Amino acid sequence: MSKTRLSAALGLFALLASPAAAEPVMVHHAQGETRIDTVPERVVVTDWAAFDNLQALGVPVAGVPGSALPPYLADLVPADAPRVGSLQEPDIEGIAAAEPDLVIVASRSRTAYPTLSQLAPTIDATIDNADIVSGVKENLAKYGSLFGREARAGELAAALDAKVAEAREAARGKGTGLVVVTNGGRLGVYGPGSRVAWIYDALGIPSVFGTVDDANHGGDAVSAEYLLETNPDWLFVVDRDAGIGHAGAARATLDNELIRRTTFWQRNQIVYLDPAAAYVTMHGVTGLMLLLDQVIAGYRGAA
Repeated sequence: MSKTRLSAALGLFALLASPAAAEPVMVHHAQGETRIDTVPERVVVTDWAAFDNLQALGVPVAGVPGSALPPYLADLVPADAPRVGSLQEPDIEGIAAAEPDLVIVASRSRTAYPTLSQLAPTIDATIDNADIVSGVKENLAKYGSLFGREARAGELAAALDAKVAEAREAARGKGTGLVVVTNGGRLGVYGPGSRVAWIYDALGIPSVFGTVDDANHGGDAVSAEYLLETNPDWLFVVDRDAGIGHAGAARATLDNELIRRTTFWQRNQIVYLDPAAAYVTMHGVTGLMLLLDQVIAGYRGAA
């Protein structure tokens, strides 16, 4: 996000920086705008990326999803925090019982917004996958102003920018890349506008294809023959099964005679991305930083 856009986002919520928050503020989000009358004290999130961002800012929560908890966040979730349904189906009654003064929904739970907004002030933190890095920074700026954590939000945004720049430099001149997802023993590819589009866009890694139809959970279905034919220099792997808490099998899925003939296999240029961060919480700053560190380590390890 540009300095101008970041300043605008911070300015939009500046009135909320005061603990008193005497004046109501309209918070603009993916499904409109929501009036916030005071600094929220009991926050319920129905999305793990929202929890990730609030945790990074030091904001406590009063309710979290009850499914697909990313392992890297597991030690940070309070044991007594109420579980408020799955990522796709929030528990409306459970959320009401938590008596929140703010509810945050996002991509998977955003369809519950109309109902939840009748119970408590609700905002939709959904991010456009076409520009994940800017979206994460905008949400950090929004939360930072909302909870009086502007300085911390600025630090996190600066650290993210620096990490992206470091990853871009590590990838520079290292050849083409392809992001694949393994799902139940099947292979798919992710392209522009997907949950891992940042691999291509933010990091400038050249793709081996133009466009793909990757709207479903397993990406655009491909075969081992496709990987051999396109033969990318680097392969970035998302294990969807492991990402949603099932037994992962990405390595076994990739280990076959055809794939062993590819450039990425023979040069050991495969980066297995953290499954939960890549599939569930790619819109959280901690998860995104974890993924960037893995990309950087992959390139430097092959140097």
